[in-house]
Amino acid sequence: MEISVPNRLVNHSFSSSPLSSQPLKTGVRFLQPNLIPTRLNRSKPSTPIGIGAQRTMIPSASNNGSPTISNLVDSVGGGRIGEVKRVTKETNVSVKIDLDGSGVADSSTGIPFLDHMLDQLASHGLFNVHVKATGDIHIDDHHTNEDVALAIGTALLQALGDRKGINRFGDFSAPLDEALIHVSLDLSGRPHLNYDLCIPTERVGTYDTQLVEHFFQSLVNTSGMTLHIRQLAGKNSHHIIEATFKAFARALRQATEYDPRRRGSVPRFETIFVWMRLHE
Repeated sequence: MEISVPNRLVNHSFSSSPLSSQPLKTGVRFLQPNLIPTRLNRSKPSTPIGIGAQRTMIPSASNNGSPTISNLVDSVGGGRIGEVKRVTKETNVSVKIDLDGSGVADSSTGIPFLDHMLDQLASHGLFNVHVKATGDIHIDDHHTNEDVALAIGTALLQALGDRKGINRFGDFSAPLDEALIHVSLDLSGRPHLNYDLCIPTERVGTYDTQLVEHFFQSLVNTSGMTLHIRQLAGKNSHHIIEATFKAFARALRQATEYDPRRRGSVPRFETIFVWMRLHE
């Protein structure tokens, strides 16, 4: 399989990454041609502009049992849209995210609680989030949960484009009854998760609460995000998890929104790279 990554994302010494000790899957090769379209109409840097109105397909291998990913960047009318299709032996996932949406949610993963959390992501982030997934949930929810998060992270990366004019940082604390969760994030290009939740039960409905950390770790890995999640209070498992997704959505909304004082410039990124880890 071949995955294309923009030049600006691969020019990085992996020794500085907290995940550098984790080898990439064999058979994965990074290509450097810049296939991701740059922004159009640079004559007005003070106006937030989306990725150029064109579509770019990243080549994928045939489905021979290895993961297959097709990334489609579709920016019409200046919007920031990422669309991803991810197919593995265990799952078939399609994700579309519009960062400049109105909170429209359309999620069907076969995991009801995960669908409920994706609704929170859309509603509180004011993103349009469309997720369709089928997977081996007759075994458990692990693969579907993971691959949905990987696809969302990849779609987010594509929708952000060159990140000109964004705030980059987001920080929010969300209460839900007795629960209070603080989320702080940086769209830095450096994947790192600091996760500090104490969820008292093993399940909420049929959803394994261990999968919450795995969801955010997978999303961080493909989006290149630094993410800190801290539980300040909480006893009810449902409240703790839902407050986490709400705080994450609000912090991500802050980070992806445009700063009018930045006038279209890119917030300084000490390091920009993508860690694309594929899972069988």
